[in-house]
Amino acid sequence: MQKEKISSFQFLVLVIFFTIGSSILYVPSILAIKIEQDSWIATIVATLIGLLVIWLYTIISLWFPKLTYIQVNEKVFGKVLGKTFSILFVLMLFLYASSLLAHSGTFLITQMYPKTPMAPLNILMAIIIVMGVRLGIETIARSAEILIIVFFILFILLSLSISPQINYENIEPFFQTKPSTILEASFVLIVVSTVNSITLLVIFPAFLKEIKKARRNFFVGNIVGSIVIILITFLCIFVLGSNTIARQVYPSYALAKVINVGDFLTRIESLMATLWILCLFFKSILYFFAAIIGLSQILNIKDYRPLTYPLGIIIVVLSLLFYRDIVDQYEFDAKIAITLSTIVGIVIPILLVAVYMLRKKKLKKDPQHL
Repeated sequence: MQKEKISSFQFLVLVIFFTIGSSILYVPSILAIKIEQDSWIATIVATLIGLLVIWLYTIISLWFPKLTYIQVNEKVFGKVLGKTFSILFVLMLFLYASSLLAHSGTFLITQMYPKTPMAPLNILMAIIIVMGVRLGIETIARSAEILIIVFFILFILLSLSISPQINYENIEPFFQTKPSTILEASFVLIVVSTVNSITLLVIFPAFLKEIKKARRNFFVGNIVGSIVIILITFLCIFVLGSNTIARQVYPSYALAKVINVGDFLTRIESLMATLWILCLFFKSILYFFAAIIGLSQILNIKDYRPLTYPLGIIIVVLSLLFYRDIVDQYEFDAKIAITLSTIVGIVIPILLVAVYMLRKKKLKKDPQHL
């Protein structure tokens, strides 16, 4: 299973796609509701704090560079407690994979295909995800390597096309929000774009050829992805204004609708949809891949592929039952997801570090320890 290896650059691309994810469409609105025109400050704060989270994850994963995060849990916590934490980790990944399926379906039926039922759209996306996971991490990484070029071409085109609509007065006045409120808003973005990157510890460093370069690219990928989010947030504020953003479910999609270059280049919001679907697809497939690998290691199954079909059906069912509309999705993201990510992505890793320090002498004797 771990004979598959990807390059450090391919890992960089996967980190970029994962960091951006659904944030490119939702984050400007979520931040504007809390802190209005100061949203750009929260994105920068979240980026800086997020680097500390990535640092923590790389430290943990490099203790046992040939093992995945699931296996590290069992090494440090022991089989019983380690498997318990790993099961919680895998359940979170399945929930998030199904949640992104629901987000994809909701976006498409509300903005592009209003007469299409959600089920066929979710099933189609799930089929592509399952196919990708069955082909393996090398195939996923190679496709991301190609499509990242498409992503940045479209992103640059979108940014240049919207630039004539910029109104710098929309960002004034500065620093009207309390620092505590900015930190609170930043935490949401940190969880979505960085804390959930604990998912990537199933890939890093066990599936990588050049571990040192990949570690550096973990940071670089997170920074690049965060810069894209920062730029989108800036553009939304400059063009639409914080009040309009706060009322929009998909503010960056609304941003693309106002593009007008010489009354010739207009209504190219399909570009924004393409950008988001690309990011959402790769984030979904990484969630699903990590969940499948994690479950197969918990159950000591050598080949993970037989699990892909039944679990693919499960995430489709979950996406239709538990996330029926935008309200359900918002409640899940705002309440359950934030709490779950905090426990799995912050509390447990810190606890893992503490236990490792207590058992350091014994664990260093393990032949798989670096």
